[in-house]
Amino acid sequence: MLVLGIETSCDETGVALYDSESGLRAHALFSQIDMHADYGGVVPELASRDHVRKLLPLCEQVLADAGQQRHDIDAIAYTAGPGLVGALMVGGSVAHALGFALGVPVLGVHHMEGHLLAPMLETNPPAFPFIALLVSGGHTQLVRVDGVGEYTLMGESVDDAAGEAFDKAAKMLGLDYPGGPRVAALAQQGRVGVYRFPRPMTDRPGLDFSFSGLKTYTLNTVAAAEAAGTLDEQTRADIARAFETAVVETLAIKCRRALEQSGCQRLVIAGGVSANHRLREGLNEMARKLNSQVYYARPEFCTDNGAMIAYAGCQRLLAGQRDGDRIVAVPRWPMDTLPPLHEPRTNGLAD
Repeated sequence: MLVLGIETSCDETGVALYDSESGLRAHALFSQIDMHADYGGVVPELASRDHVRKLLPLCEQVLADAGQQRHDIDAIAYTAGPGLVGALMVGGSVAHALGFALGVPVLGVHHMEGHLLAPMLETNPPAFPFIALLVSGGHTQLVRVDGVGEYTLMGESVDDAAGEAFDKAAKMLGLDYPGGPRVAALAQQGRVGVYRFPRPMTDRPGLDFSFSGLKTYTLNTVAAAEAAGTLDEQTRADIARAFETAVVETLAIKCRRALEQSGCQRLVIAGGVSANHRLREGLNEMARKLNSQVYYARPEFCTDNGAMIAYAGCQRLLAGQRDGDRIVAVPRWPMDTLPPLHEPRTNGLAD
């Protein structure tokens, strides 16, 4: 089955072709970062309009790169949520229009399920079951994964997601959008141990996260350095290093607990923050001590992309799941409501 995957949940337009027999055939991505940087964050209306401009040309580019024609497409998968509703509607509209014109099935895919399954695109994919840390701008979750659609939520952030905390810390430090990579780059120049930030919710049992207190601690530290007249470039780098270290160690502590409680020996890290090099180093070291294995998607598939949607959609389409005639766009969509592969994927979302 040759599946066209479409991702338009936020500020990146992604398209890919995935073949159930030969794997990923081609993929392309257009990022809107430069456009949104002028506003310090994503402007939903501008994001939707840019998806309209870029999506069909990217579809044609991916088909050409793969040496395929439109009539070769067997099915279409698109991101149905979570995300910005206007952006989701662009991808859903194009997917359903193409599906109707070509007479092929169409399926809306859960964005975070796409991230969770992205490591399956690698040459050494994880086997089920495993623990997944989904860590992005909008989500920080620990999930036990026993199969596609067989998800048990073990813990999640009760306030800010880790990626959101990175973005807010970036603004406190006077860094441009997108904040996460800017903080990580600045932290490379920071000195170890100059500041020590709290590791929130690690002194109590459980697997939930909280990063709002860490955000406040960062704000107070920046304000104190400003008041003392010591907020130079090195101090900003030291604060960035302390902040990043606190987030990484907090995530590593909770991942270790999840592995120990579940008895699993495989950990999957997915989502935009999973590209952070210090996070990878910390989790690799934690897993080594537990004799466990850690799996990641390649850096280009950590952020939003069409390949993960094509892959996740392909698994469900092969199982016979598909949309009805109605476009599915779900801005908020708990992943643990998804059915396993052997059940129809209606879920009250499609006819």
